Amino acid sequence: MSQPSAPAIVAQSDQSDQSDQVRGADSAPLAVIGLGFAIGVGVYFLQSQPAPAAAIALLLLLAGIGLVSRRIAWALAALVIGFCWAHLWVCGLLCQPFPPALAKQDVVLTGRIASLPDANAARTRFLFDVNHLRHQGHPVDFRGRVRLSWYRGAPPLEAGEQWRLTARLKPRHGFVNPGGFDYERWLFRHQVQATGYVRSDEGNARLASRPGRYWLDRWRQALRERLQQGLPDGVGAALVPALVIGDRGKLTPAQWAVFSRTGTSHLIAISGLHVGLISGFIFLLVRRVWTWLPGLTLRVAAPRAGALAALAAALGYAALAGFAISTQRALVMLAVVLLAVIMSRTLRPWNALLLALAAVLLIDPAAVLDYGFWLSFGAVAALLYALGGRLGPPGLIARWGAAQWAVALGLLPMLIAFFGRASLIAPLVNLIAVPLFGLLLPIILLSALLLLVSGWTGPLAVVDWLLSQGYAGLTWAADRPWAAASLGSRPGWVWLLAALASLLLLAPRGIPGRWLGVPLLLPLWLVRPPTPPQGALEVTLLDVGQGLAGVLRTRQHCLVYDAGPRFPSGFNTGEAVVAPYLRHQGIDRVDILLISHADQDHAGGMQGLLRSVPARQVLSGEPDELEGAPIEPCRTGQRWHWDGVEFAILHPSGQVESGNDSSCVLQVTLGETSLLWPGDAEAAVEQQLVRKYGPDLQSELLIAAHHGSASSSTAPFLSAVSPSWVLFSMGWLNRFGFPAQTVRERVTELGARTLDTASSGAIAFQIDPDGRIGAPRRHRSVADRLWRHHPEPAKAAVARPAE
Repeated sequence: MSQPSAPAIVAQSDQSDQSDQVRGADSAPLAVIGLGFAIGVGVYFLQSQPAPAAAIALLLLLAGIGLVSRRIAWALAALVIGFCWAHLWVCGLLCQPFPPALAKQDVVLTGRIASLPDANAARTRFLFDVNHLRHQGHPVDFRGRVRLSWYRGAPPLEAGEQWRLTARLKPRHGFVNPGGFDYERWLFRHQVQATGYVRSDEGNARLASRPGRYWLDRWRQALRERLQQGLPDGVGAALVPALVIGDRGKLTPAQWAVFSRTGTSHLIAISGLHVGLISGFIFLLVRRVWTWLPGLTLRVAAPRAGALAALAAALGYAALAGFAISTQRALVMLAVVLLAVIMSRTLRPWNALLLALAAVLLIDPAAVLDYGFWLSFGAVAALLYALGGRLGPPGLIARWGAAQWAVALGLLPMLIAFFGRASLIAPLVNLIAVPLFGLLLPIILLSALLLLVSGWTGPLAVVDWLLSQGYAGLTWAADRPWAAASLGSRPGWVWLLAALASLLLLAPRGIPGRWLGVPLLLPLWLVRPPTPPQGALEVTLLDVGQGLAGVLRTRQHCLVYDAGPRFPSGFNTGEAVVAPYLRHQGIDRVDILLISHADQDHAGGMQGLLRSVPARQVLSGEPDELEGAPIEPCRTGQRWHWDGVEFAILHPSGQVESGNDSSCVLQVTLGETSLLWPGDAEAAVEQQLVRKYGPDLQSELLIAAHHGSASSSTAPFLSAVSPSWVLFSMGWLNRFGFPAQTVRERVTELGARTLDTASSGAIAFQIDPDGRIGAPRRHRSVADRLWRHHPEPAKAAVARPAE
């Protein structure tokens, strides 16, 4: 055969280049459109209020101007469409909210159970899609999703059942604190408009048991019950339902802590890894089997058949997980890639990633509110950037290690920014755990299938043993003191430098200046959150609902006053609110933990806090009523000086006192300025304080005693303190009606300004060395977003005119 001439080779090369250019021109707009759409969606959720119509019109005008350049027009049009698409989703929740006037009132709901009920000995919790709502016999224009708890003898419930229930609801509301979990964001993300509980009522009735469109949840619930019956209590009983149907309700806080410290939380939340493992296994299996059958290969190519089977497997596994948010992302990303294989299209990796990004947001715009959204796409982007188009290191183990290094380093800034901590041991643990998990996951699914089909529990017993051994290994790794690092808040420039450092360190070896990534990463570890200057004091009253917790910081010391409540479910604000706030501030040890007295709304979170952040000394007015760490009594006369600030205990005196009247009363003084924390001290104690200290009680800042109860904050006491500010730590619409109307009237007569944690979230004051009190920082306003609830503050009554 003759060889082609040089001109022919050149001509073929030119045609090839032109073909590549055409393909590049065809694919570039897709990437541009996908990126523009994603940016438009993301920008919308940065707002604190829904966009007005004028803003939408302005964006449309800008898109029209962009028609001058076709590529700019594509990008602008996609951005506008993304922005408007997000607006439509948000309007579905905010344009018809739950009526605030009906909060905490009896209403009759008719609708269907929209989730797998989460039941324990104390209560059953579930999502409920409301079709009709009546109040005092009159229909109310409200349809939406609510989250209900049913206490005291809840009947067995099944997903999809139609019920008529009497309930008390309130608009979505949660604690709002720096560094804490944003419950209001979580509710908004899951389209929950209100939360509440079912009332005992004869009218509560099951109207229909047919699941309707909730048939998949009903089937998953039946599978969960079979799994629970076939598994002994232990690690397997919690992990198998999580891995098979995405139900993580049995996982304990301690188990979550182990997975978090070892960086393996992604292994127990059905996500891209799980769906990818199953679809990849099916793809390879079907493609191999297909090549053994020439008749089938002539009809459908083996890669195409494998891709179809893999897509079906991914769809089925996502359905098992109830199409959870994380599985939706994984399914869409896989569908983009597999459909390209099925249609014999060559899709560049970065274009595939951007198209998957746009597809996920098209299906679910609010996915941008999920940390998992950013972590999953960030992990893929890190792998493409670090390993895509390069010759990897020789050997399977080396390449796998390089992948783990790329993901760990690429996601490091994001993990610390989102959670304030990162697992240092994660790359090493995942290097071993992920391959083992890849072998174990098909066995778990096959064991569940055998149980469902035949009732055979033998394989599940083996699975339970294997999971227990693996969890024991993770527990050992999590117990290493260097397993994870916690960092506080950082300025924005630190995050920019950390992201640049990750890009440099993951860049190809030939790129000059890669070594600069190391010094650019140092500020992430070296820069600390700012502390008060010498002689100054930072006071933060945390939002813990109906309870009390606060933090007082000087330049080099920290005192925590009370730790908030603990609930029967095990949730406690010491672990969930106080500890995350301390980590956010860069505090890894408390100098003094002062528990005013032993009531649960003050001391309930103590153990949870101490498990997360140790304390050098613990004081309490009722040390004998508390268990755990060594606790010393607080007594009148105790004084200490920190960084130019004086602390003094004014009560109890050591006499036989208990309950509220044993509360530690703390006064903090900077020069001529003082603040007073009386705990739950009631009228008798206030009277003693006035007699003993008189004008020395004067304090510019007062934390209202007993949350504003009428049994405290007496007129003589308030007159002696003469505060400029009175702060109420209280739960929104609390059942006690705090702060009491009489207390509001007394505070108003004094002319003091008031704030409460229910409407303000965490409240922070900075007191300068000269005693000047800065303006309050209310976290509910600082962290204002679309989903933020803005309840009316506890208003003071109008002062009565003097007679």
